[in-house]
Amino acid sequence: MRLYVTIFIKRFAIVLEFFITIMLGIGILLLCLRMGTSLASIPDLEVWPNYNDLLDTCFNLIIGVELIRMMYQHTPDTVFEVLLFAIARHIIIDNSSIFSSLIGVCAIAVLFATRKYLFCEFDITDEFIFRATTKVNAVNKIIHVNLPHDPGETLLDLITAKFDEFDTETGVGACVYIGDVGLRVAKMHEGKISRIEVIHAIH
Repeated sequence: MRLYVTIFIKRFAIVLEFFITIMLGIGILLLCLRMGTSLASIPDLEVWPNYNDLLDTCFNLIIGVELIRMMYQHTPDTVFEVLLFAIARHIIIDNSSIFSSLIGVCAIAVLFATRKYLFCEFDITDEFIFRATTKVNAVNKIIHVNLPHDPGETLLDLITAKFDEFDTETGVGACVYIGDVGLRVAKMHEGKISRIEVIHAIH
């Protein structure tokens, strides 16, 4: 029961993120249209948008677009882009003092150094633990993967067949990979596999 609640919460969070992303995208699109229809007012500095307003609005819209990317990609690179544009906006728009600009430039340098030396490529994964007797067909439906299986085949049948195929010794932590899905022995009881962890890589 706890597994199903966890899966429901994860899927619900994804739906909420998707909804918020759509709302943000629609808002950005409407603001772009508003800005486009107001460009004729630029020569008049007393009417929006003057150049400073236009620059500020463009930066805000770009940051919004990067936020959309961050919400559906979930990678360190998208976070880096959002931070980079936010700091650049502060340096260019809010040029109140040379000290403030210097701090912004240093912050960008730190971001680039972090990206070069500390970032590493990795896959975001969903990990779920099932009983070994769970049908593979049910697992495919629950976590939206595509594990090959015969009718009525269980996770135990599948992982045992893969262990035999690759001559892998059975034990806690033993793992096989099928496409972008990994099957790992999570628990054994009296020498038999009782729990299997299904690891789904999200690229």
